[in-house]
Amino acid sequence: MKFPFLASFILLCIFMNFNMRRVSRKTEQREEDFWARESQANNTRKKSLDTLDYIHIPFDILPFGTAGDNPTLQSAEDELLALKDEKIVNLTGISNTDLKLEYGTANITVLSQYDQNYTALVCSLQKWGKELYDVGRYEDAAKVLEFAVKTRTDITGTYRLLIDLYQTKLGYSESEIQKKLDGLVPIAKNLNSLSRGTILKLLDYKEEAANA
Repeated sequence: MKFPFLASFILLCIFMNFNMRRVSRKTEQREEDFWARESQANNTRKKSLDTLDYIHIPFDILPFGTAGDNPTLQSAEDELLALKDEKIVNLTGISNTDLKLEYGTANITVLSQYDQNYTALVCSLQKWGKELYDVGRYEDAAKVLEFAVKTRTDITGTYRLLIDLYQTKLGYSESEIQKKLDGLVPIAKNLNSLSRGTILKLLDYKEEAANA
């Protein structure tokens, strides 16, 4: 009885050792590939940033100047106005290595600032849209949140609020609601973010069926 157990144990040890070696080799290869790309990135010359997809805040369309005595609305407006003369680019999900390879090492600091400006933008838009929603200004809330989605924000709460506005607050017919929701799907599908799947679920989008 001892021999079969011992043989099984030895085979298990051999199998585990084999798997550990295989994982170790894959890890080492990934590290080598990463450092090779990083070395190449660090030697990439500075390139023009003219082709970046810059985001411009539509101050003439969004409900600026309507905060009244609401401090949250005023704070959101002020935060967005502070970005008026800043360059804003959505670089969500793009690594520094990829940015350096594409635009050169010398541009990494300014690109990081552009991306920080984008983060500030979508956070302020979410705060603004949420407060407009909470005080019953549904049409204004939709304008703010729709602009946020247009910039390809990955803030789940933005989509959740906008979906609720379409479904329950703006008086749309069933066909209008579906058209609005369908319009959000392509944007959500192309998000370069971990929240992509959650947002598609909010939209009741069956990705497997769609790809069948």
